[in-house]
Amino acid sequence: MTTTAPAPADRSTAPATAPGSTTKVDLGTIAVVPTRHWWRWILSALLLFVVAQFAWSLVTNDRYMWGTFAQYFFSEPVLIGIGYTLSLTAISAVVGFSLGTLLALGRLSASPLLSSVAWGYIWFFRSVPLVVQIIVWYNLGYLYPTLGLGTPFTTDFWIAEFPTVQLVSAFAAAILGLGLHQAAYSAEVIRGGLVSVDPGQHEAAAALGIPASRRLFRIILPQAMRSIVPNATNEVIGLVKGASVVFVIAIPELFYAVQVIYNRNSRVIPLLLVAVVWYTLITTILSVAQYYIERYYARGSARALPPTPAQRARSWVSTQWARLGDSPAPPGGTDAETPAAPKGARA
Repeated sequence: MTTTAPAPADRSTAPATAPGSTTKVDLGTIAVVPTRHWWRWILSALLLFVVAQFAWSLVTNDRYMWGTFAQYFFSEPVLIGIGYTLSLTAISAVVGFSLGTLLALGRLSASPLLSSVAWGYIWFFRSVPLVVQIIVWYNLGYLYPTLGLGTPFTTDFWIAEFPTVQLVSAFAAAILGLGLHQAAYSAEVIRGGLVSVDPGQHEAAAALGIPASRRLFRIILPQAMRSIVPNATNEVIGLVKGASVVFVIAIPELFYAVQVIYNRNSRVIPLLLVAVVWYTLITTILSVAQYYIERYYARGSARALPPTPAQRARSWVSTQWARLGDSPAPPGGTDAETPAAPKGARA
């Protein structure tokens, strides 16, 4: 690549050229010096040192008691606690997002009554701490000893009457507390996703005469999912960890099971590490699921989806395998060593 440059200013040493003439400069001969980011290298070295120091302490510090960690990692109480944690998370997420969808639609409704009721629900359940809600549901029998169907504004039950203590067990109280609490936050997540869709999509679909339910589930909601999925996954991950508060009503979920064990043997740190690793594994699986769900709903916005990590790995392996199968080039690589083509053959 070449360009033109003005003639040298020193006329005593420059060759005689006509006024206004230019000389050609080959840009390929100019050395390109990249910008050096010394602070990046220094900070990277410091971070690498801190990570290496921490990893070294994990191996050499006997107080972590990795033997005790391995002993209880797959123990029966811990596995039962994981089952309770996953069950609470799954059921509460279904309850929370189902009710949250209705609340979000209520907030967006043109009816002042529905909008006010939805706003009041969200305001109340976001104002009360989760642990307080769980304890109130667990002690609901103190306020209402029996529940049933009967004459309004009386205590005359004529269809069914159940003792509240039996009807609202500890597990049911945990589901009510987690699910109703989650619904308030899910409603705002879903409402934000619906609002993010261009209003022209609503207007165009309505002009075509598409029913409102089909407009919502086939046009608006798929586009809103691109902004709903990241926030919704954060809520589910928070719900996994938030389920640990049900230990206050003695449900043997993961954190409660770990507490019971280290209260017996006083091995607090290794048992807490068991809970930390299990929570990390669960959230990692949810993060991987979030990646693929986001990729699925990005089909309408991205022309070409980026390859997944598995596809990148397969591509790299196939490339390396192809390189191993290639025969080495002949020594010299000159045209004289290439066998001549037979007569009549086309190049």
